[in-house]
Amino acid sequence: MPNSDPLRAAEAALTAPGAPFEVVRAEDGSPLYAGGPRTLREFVEAVWAYGDQAFLVAESGTYTYGEFFAAASALARRFVEEYGLAPGDRAVIAMRNHPEWQVAFWGAQLAGLVAVPLNAWWTEAEFAYALDDCTPRVVLVDGERLARVEAWLAGRWGAQRDGQEGRPERPRVVVFHGGGGKWGEAYEGIRAADPLLGPPDVDVRAEDDATIIYTSGTTGRPKGAVATHLAQAGAATHPRFHAALSALGRGQVPGQGSAPVSLMTFPFFHVAAFTALYSVMAAGGTLVLMRKWDAAQALALIREHKVTHYAGVPATALQLLDAAEAAGDELASLTMLNTGGAAAPAELVGRLTARYGERIEPRNGYGLTETSGGVLANFGAAYRACPGSVGRPAPGVEVRIAGPQGQPLPEGEGEGEGEVGELWLRGQSLIRGYWNDPDATSQAFADGGWFRTGDLATVRDGRVSIVDRIKDMVIRGGENVYCVEVESVLHDHPDVLDAAVLGVPHPVLGEEVAAVVQLRPGATAGADELRAHVGKHLAAFKVPAHLLVRDEPLPRNATGKVLKRELRTTAGLLVSGG
Repeated sequence: MPNSDPLRAAEAALTAPGAPFEVVRAEDGSPLYAGGPRTLREFVEAVWAYGDQAFLVAESGTYTYGEFFAAASALARRFVEEYGLAPGDRAVIAMRNHPEWQVAFWGAQLAGLVAVPLNAWWTEAEFAYALDDCTPRVVLVDGERLARVEAWLAGRWGAQRDGQEGRPERPRVVVFHGGGGKWGEAYEGIRAADPLLGPPDVDVRAEDDATIIYTSGTTGRPKGAVATHLAQAGAATHPRFHAALSALGRGQVPGQGSAPVSLMTFPFFHVAAFTALYSVMAAGGTLVLMRKWDAAQALALIREHKVTHYAGVPATALQLLDAAEAAGDELASLTMLNTGGAAAPAELVGRLTARYGERIEPRNGYGLTETSGGVLANFGAAYRACPGSVGRPAPGVEVRIAGPQGQPLPEGEGEGEGEVGELWLRGQSLIRGYWNDPDATSQAFADGGWFRTGDLATVRDGRVSIVDRIKDMVIRGGENVYCVEVESVLHDHPDVLDAAVLGVPHPVLGEEVAAVVQLRPGATAGADELRAHVGKHLAAFKVPAHLLVRDEPLPRNATGKVLKRELRTTAGLLVSGG
């Protein structure tokens, strides 16, 4: 494979004894970075040195690193000195990508609180579920979501006094970009931060909980994934390693050159955003924020701020490339296009390379809420050579392809594919478990700290390829059909903008393959043409027996994952002739 040996040699140099990414073994045998930060407080305190460099750029204004750290420190002192909050108390963050989201999150970390980012797209009922589950002592919310939080407060404390009838003390509420309402105070009314004062004197330990991040809930009720400070510090180290390895692969010295300017399109509450955020912060780079995704505006922001890095789900990356091609925009400042949060179709890297050559480095990867973000990465020449892979693990992560009894399955070498099995992971950035859910925790983890991802995968020459989700795999008459494989072929058709494949019941075969496809504007391909296209590339049993062509976008959650539960109703209509 091109560049495989040089990258292996570079990785060995970066992880050698005394090197920046040296790895040791924890008590359970899992990998652990020998150096680097041990807490998020330690990680964020280092960025104070970046001073007047721009950190957060948005419509509402810009924060330099110095201004950001002063504001986060002031909020942390307020938590401790005025609110009486203590390490371990939960701090909910419920807002869109305002710059103040980061002030709130890092203020919580500097105070030793457990930050609980909530999905900003959730309904009132979903908010209530998570708020009841994590029992916060403070809620940090923007004006757009205040009504959802107030409805929860009114339902729990509206007719009762704090502390009566066994009720806990009502949480404090701080409202950003809006008045304080009935229950809280406006952040804008809090006294200005003193840049000469640092954070409060709070002892934050590596083993303390740092975050509770709720799973996307595409298959049921969200679970609160709990990560310690040590885990999040590991998550902050993974992208630094991959950035260093990428630089060496391009013949550059890691850490030299201009700091990155990244267009952030991930919602801050999603773990993919943390991976991009940590990478930018560690290098003293700039995050350019968008109120909502719009491809034309993204092009304008890239030109205005000379953006070097794009970070987003594959769907928005493809839309960006479409918009750039239509506008004749060469994306002159862009040097990296990074996708995550969902599987990237192979066409993405092909289109990028065909138009821009090797000037813009492609990067994708793999991570979960339970891994605290990205743990595998594929980039550069290796990604172009193997576009279906999600790459190699960071040094602080170990991979196993497990058989039905948990036994390790062999990986492939050269042209030989490895056996398909469940992807298991372990390492520093893995969560310690699910909040107040020991049963779910025990089901998710095997002996030795191994986390069962629920994804089917193979490994060849150390590179992982995701085959499918175990629960989403279609078993047609005893034959396994991996949805990702069929989706990839559908994406290769020039008329297809988006596609999702799933199983529908069949009285004899058990399941049949169904697909829902969104066409590009003006495209005319029909179901028969698309089935024929799949049949040219895959076995007949993998060709969708039912295929629905539609103009409207596929339903996705805030992280970019297709909501196949919703699509099953649509696909079911095909079976009955609808």
